[in-house]
Amino acid sequence: MTAHTLDTPENSGMTTETRPHDTTKVKRAASSAFLGSMLEYYDFYIYASAAALIFPTVFFPDSGHAALLSLSTFGVAYVARPLGAVVLGHFGDRVGRKNVMLFTLILMGVATFGIGLIPSAESIGVLAPALLVLMRIFQGISAAGEQSGASSLTLEHAPQNRRAFFASWTLNGTQAGFILASLVFLPVAAMPDDILYSWGWRVPFWGSLFVLAAAYVMRLKLEEPEEFAETKKSHEVAKLPVADLLRTHPANLTRVIFCAFVAVVSTIFSVFGLAFATSAEVGIAKSTMLGVAIAANAVALFSQPALAALSDRVGRKPVFVTGVLGSAVFIFVYFQAISTGNVALIFAAGIALMGLLYAAPNAIWPAFYAEMFNTKVRYSGMAIGTQLGFAIAGFAPAIGTALMGGDPTNWLPVALLTSGACLVCAVSALSAKETFRTPLRELGNRI
Repeated sequence: MTAHTLDTPENSGMTTETRPHDTTKVKRAASSAFLGSMLEYYDFYIYASAAALIFPTVFFPDSGHAALLSLSTFGVAYVARPLGAVVLGHFGDRVGRKNVMLFTLILMGVATFGIGLIPSAESIGVLAPALLVLMRIFQGISAAGEQSGASSLTLEHAPQNRRAFFASWTLNGTQAGFILASLVFLPVAAMPDDILYSWGWRVPFWGSLFVLAAAYVMRLKLEEPEEFAETKKSHEVAKLPVADLLRTHPANLTRVIFCAFVAVVSTIFSVFGLAFATSAEVGIAKSTMLGVAIAANAVALFSQPALAALSDRVGRKPVFVTGVLGSAVFIFVYFQAISTGNVALIFAAGIALMGLLYAAPNAIWPAFYAEMFNTKVRYSGMAIGTQLGFAIAGFAPAIGTALMGGDPTNWLPVALLTSGACLVCAVSALSAKETFRTPLRELGNRI
């Protein structure tokens, strides 16, 4: 039965939740979310890799704190993201999910390509890091609206008993972007220094245009979800979604902010962990650590949809919280493995941490957070809540570097920081309402 036959007289008594579900639109939405997130986080992770390995030399050559300054530019995007969340969330809830998602895609592609064009600090002085920060701000604004829009649109198209599974493909795109970025950086990191620090590092940034083209074509085919279209048609769209959000969903907005602290695991693993392990004092090869990232995220490509499907059967909170608490413990295991220099142990710990444990909250949050809000403020609620929470994750690598107290082998304070963020997330998640069986129209009731 197609979507056009659902409103026939014989089906007039059926609700949106009980009608037979046409999965064509949700599959298209999930595919678009996957490709869009892959572009967004390919761009984000090539920046993360470059911030750890390249930018201290290219943009901060005369600074005594080059590594700290470079990692701080990574965090700058997270300052811009809350502002982007407010603006993009407003238009996403008023105008529609699709147009905002097209905008975020183009903005990220242009900013990333632009980074690849910035001359070095030796060529243009302080203007070089200033331009780098500006492009990074544009990346942050774009990222603020991407995952929230893609998750909202996919969830609103999905059948009730598979909402987490389909929404998880937004984050599967994130893992695919991580893998693609790491694969691209493997040959780049192996280049001779004279090529690497002149033009070699720029190639991954220029290459983002290919992913942008594919994702843009897919995204043009999207349709607005029926639930949002009905809200707009009946003139129930919020005039000021942010004001409505703060008035009707303050508790759930706060929950999402604290739940989003779990992203500290990701940035500590992908940025700080890479810089820490490849430092002269620890001495792990760049190719080894990029290989760990590829392997862990490749496993997550399979584990995340499976864990999301499990949450569609047993609930969001059991799977989400188990993964968060497991990550709080295994961050210590991972850094201890790096300290031993045992490559097999590093791979095993990295895969367990990111491919299995962190994969649980990462797969489930697109549905878990989205289900805390109703259709009128869902985009704003997810965008603002996640981006405020992600801010600590953005600066976690720089904070971690400062906490080491000048000892490049002192990883314990960084692990404690990460574990503490996980504990805050777990407590917040446990206080939330279980929503996996709640019909779409009933989501977002205040508790």
